[in-house]
Amino acid sequence: MIKFYIDGICILLVAIFANLLASKLQVQSWYSFLTEWSEKGGSVWGQLLIRDWLWLFLAYPIILGLAVPLGRTISRLIGIS
Repeated sequence: MIKFYIDGICILLVAIFANLLASKLQVQSWYSFLTEWSEKGGSVWGQLLIRDWLWLFLAYPIILGLAVPLGRTISRLIGIS
């Protein structure tokens, strides 16, 4: 159970970092996309730039995916197997 908690904390921290990075890169984050989608509906899909698509569906999932090995490494380092 502690391993899942550590994984969760790593995912949370990496997601916060990724959202800050999205802001710096001026690409849509999932939060901003979903907020816009709830206001404007399906037309928001056509407003996404290629860099937004690449961020949302390629870079962001890869970055979050890297959080799990990080959490597992931290668990091993502190002796939780």
